[in-house]
Amino acid sequence: MTEAISVVDYAQDEPTLYTFGGAEPVTMLRPGQVLRTTTEDCFSGAVLTVDDLPSKVCEQFNPVTGPFYVQGAEPGDTLAVHLITLDPARDWGMSATFPHFGALTATRTTAMLHPPLEERVWQYDIDRHAGVLRYHARRSDFTAELPLDPMLGTVGVAPAGGETRLSIVPDAHGGNLDVPELRAGTTLYLGVNVPGALLAFGDGHARQGQGEVCGVECAMRVTLAVDVIKGTATPWPRIETDHQLMSVGAARPLEDAYRISQHDLVTWVVELTGLDILDAYQLVSQAGRAAPGNVCDPNYTMHAAIDTAVLRGATGYGGVHQQLRALAGAMW
Repeated sequence: MTEAISVVDYAQDEPTLYTFGGAEPVTMLRPGQVLRTTTEDCFSGAVLTVDDLPSKVCEQFNPVTGPFYVQGAEPGDTLAVHLITLDPARDWGMSATFPHFGALTATRTTAMLHPPLEERVWQYDIDRHAGVLRYHARRSDFTAELPLDPMLGTVGVAPAGGETRLSIVPDAHGGNLDVPELRAGTTLYLGVNVPGALLAFGDGHARQGQGEVCGVECAMRVTLAVDVIKGTATPWPRIETDHQLMSVGAARPLEDAYRISQHDLVTWVVELTGLDILDAYQLVSQAGRAAPGNVCDPNYTMHAAIDTAVLRGATGYGGVHQQLRALAGAMW
């Protein structure tokens, strides 16, 4: 990784990309470079008031910024994406229920005889200075203040096999993971499938509960850094924080996403500690935690997490997270 801090500023005038794969890169990044850019919300900025129903004003959903070609990234490598800052770009965010979307409604593949949920939009006030967002009920005067906790719901690279995947679909390439741990200070690891990796991201949320039933969608100012881990493959998205390691699985039904995440975390613990696989299985079973992410879209996500203290301070990928944290700290 380069020692000098190099910053790339990229402005995307309007949301035009709704896929991973199938698009030419917008610019190139070098390992160790910092990228500053913006992302649009999942409604492409079209839902401006509670009267703007997504089914009426949105032609597509979940635009992503990019893709970015990362120099030196080749199939079989791992791309590290460190989120430095995430800052809501507007003082409001939107959320909605609408037909055939969400965990608690009928969908095309979850067929029910009753009608789908009513389409309804909520607007949240975002107060960055106070660090809160304000919920307003639509059918009463009930309000609540919730902690502001910005995250990116969608981060990914081009899939393998020349596939083009809609940005709403999570899978091994990343995509619409909707894991709230994708906040500032976190490093995401993604397996590289094509030359340059072709990183793209978006779907900012002012906050999200553990499992996306509905999120507070907002445009986001994003600062991140990238690095390439040569000769090391990553089978499923992995996350490292200052104190935790996480594996993300994506599949449908949700129980298979759970199995994928647990399997990947167990095998990662084996790699980091040298434990026998059943010893690692036992340790993760007792010390790990599991939580859902995306439960709205064509695939669902689960993540499995374990504290690094349990692993005697083991770190992923030879300390890349700590190196990128130090790079981020040197900017201020």
